[in-house]
Amino acid sequence: MCECGATRTPGAGPYATGRTLVEFVLNAHGGSVAIRELPNGLEHNCQGCGAPFLQETFVQCCPVCGGVHAISPPRATDASAIQFAGADFVLPRQG
Repeated sequence: MCECGATRTPGAGPYATGRTLVEFVLNAHGGSVAIRELPNGLEHNCQGCGAPFLQETFVQCCPVCGGVHAISPPRATDASAIQFAGADFVLPRQG
């Protein structure tokens, strides 16, 4: 059984903030969570440039500035839980 959501410890796992949360979601279940679609998408503003966009997957880049945002599955219905990795964060290359 997966233990990635077993803690409600602030700053850890799916309840982390900022870059820590983005990295957690990117690595969860071998990276498969990051590309999964959010059940209904979440409207929010980029925490880097302020542009509005629809977060459609658990990890997604702002279409304007490329800022990386993530949300964890336990909080996937709460746009205020979307976290920003920081202006200097770049998604790892695939393949």
